[in-house]
Amino acid sequence: MSIVQIKSLEDLQACKIELQKQSSPKDKTVRVCIGTGCAVKGSRRLYELFCEVAAAHAAASEDNGIRIEAKHVGCHGLCELGPIVVVDPGNILYHGVEESDVEEIFRETVLGGRPVERLLYLDSTNGKRALTEEDIPFYRSQMRIVLGQSGRIDPTRLEDYLLADGYSGLAQALCSMTAEEVIDEIETSGLRGRGGGGFPTARKWRFCRDAAGDRKFVICNGDEGDPGAFMDRSVMEGNPHSILEGMMIAAYAIGADQGLIYVRAEYPLAIEHLSMAIEQAQAFGILGEKILQSDFSFSIEIKKGSGAFVCGEETALIASIEGNRGMPRPRPPFPAVSGLWKKPTCINNVETLANIPHIIRRGGKWYSGLGTEKSTGTKVFALAGKVNNTGLVEVPMGISLRKVVFDIGGGIPDGRKFKAVQIGGPSGGCISAEHLD
Repeated sequence: MSIVQIKSLEDLQACKIELQKQSSPKDKTVRVCIGTGCAVKGSRRLYELFCEVAAAHAAASEDNGIRIEAKHVGCHGLCELGPIVVVDPGNILYHGVEESDVEEIFRETVLGGRPVERLLYLDSTNGKRALTEEDIPFYRSQMRIVLGQSGRIDPTRLEDYLLADGYSGLAQALCSMTAEEVIDEIETSGLRGRGGGGFPTARKWRFCRDAAGDRKFVICNGDEGDPGAFMDRSVMEGNPHSILEGMMIAAYAIGADQGLIYVRAEYPLAIEHLSMAIEQAQAFGILGEKILQSDFSFSIEIKKGSGAFVCGEETALIASIEGNRGMPRPRPPFPAVSGLWKKPTCINNVETLANIPHIIRRGGKWYSGLGTEKSTGTKVFALAGKVNNTGLVEVPMGISLRKVVFDIGGGIPDGRKFKAVQIGGPSGGCISAEHLD
């Protein structure tokens, strides 16, 4: 659709309704993963080929009232088996797709409605082919909230995010909640920082809101430096608008008017998609002055990091943004009181912020019912190493390592014995078999 100015809650709702009218149950879509894992295996070329074959059949399809579309999407998580291609309707998932498979998938599945058996996932436990994502053991024990739309929406199209209830959490906060009520909802949820420290998010927001200062900032920490970690990268690549929405809700809650996303330059696709998301949100009027006819104004810019591991620490990150050497400083004062340019600054990592819109939309009580009493919600993990199903997983807090390694990860290759798993990057430790449960 053409760019429309969303100046009120009514405009947002009308825009979503108009987008829904443009789709039909007859429509067919080929979703090609262009997350980094699949992209290095050639998925961008696959996407181009699917676009070409869809264009070649466009006239005949439209004569029958059917629209066929190829779209690129974010990471599905099952990186071990990429490139991943999904055909709708039916949510039929193919893995290990090659250029030579494009014509067959289009002919058999898109036009003929028949699955290509050899490209379906083979469940080694029962010898059967899995038709959809839900049929694959890798996904059964997962609870995908932050990753829920990754692999489903085009991260370069604001319209896709709006159709998935995007920015409705922001609208709810601005139009029906006070800043204090927003913080109370986050407190009820029990959400803790997902960057490693596990600090209660609502407490950090309240400190920042109560701090004296003529100006306040929100920083998204996207400086993911742990070897083998690619959780934040995948969220930034696959659903950038969720991060913007989370930042805007946080800014409204603490009284900030400026946001910065600090992301390492080694993540070019994440930077590209975040930049596009910011431009689109500004063009549609969701980001900028007097958002949704409220008194809240907010802008966001991207700051590229140079790959220094230490800049993942919040005070070193602030020093880097200010143009200084990225070195941690003693605390107190904490950034919530004296942060960027010595102003009160709220710093949350990517995954923390991506949870915020879901909590505002569905309620803190809903979120607190997930996970454990002291660690609510879900957590995204990068599952890598000597395990059959490497990739990105999102599971409820409190799940056992055995479930992650064996049920989701599919166990150790060649039936070898499990020895240990390293958790938490360089700062973590190794957990042996006796502690798997």
